[in-house]
Amino acid sequence: MINPFDDNYFMKQAFHEAQQAYDLGEIPVGAVVVANNQIIARAHNLTEQLTDVTAHAEMLAITAAANSLGGKYLHGCTLYVTLEPCCMCAGALYWSQIDKIVYAARDEKRGACKVHPSLFHPKTLVTNGVMEEECGELMKSFFVGRRK
Repeated sequence: MINPFDDNYFMKQAFHEAQQAYDLGEIPVGAVVVANNQIIARAHNLTEQLTDVTAHAEMLAITAAANSLGGKYLHGCTLYVTLEPCCMCAGALYWSQIDKIVYAARDEKRGACKVHPSLFHPKTLVTNGVMEEECGELMKSFFVGRRK
């Protein structure tokens, strides 16, 4: 039996969040947190809207997921995010003890894997590349539009 709820399905949901950020003039990063094949949190960057440098998609999704679960730890959860988490988000994910992180596009300048790979919790499985091209193109399109 084919499971329709795979990494591609959930990354498409995160991509939809990134498109909402794009439409708001935010850096287009989207995230969803999944537990038992159910999305328990959705978020996209809101740093400009909230004038808050910590309002990254991952940070907002962590908070929403913790509220949904009624506790601070995200055991049994997976984060799907369209861009490699930065060091701040990786630190928050570390403390959340999330089981798995799936990110699409690499952030060659500010990504946690590039800057300091040990920021992720040692028990957290980290994978990348799901919808990498689509998510990377959305990011490039955003910054091309900003440079005009």
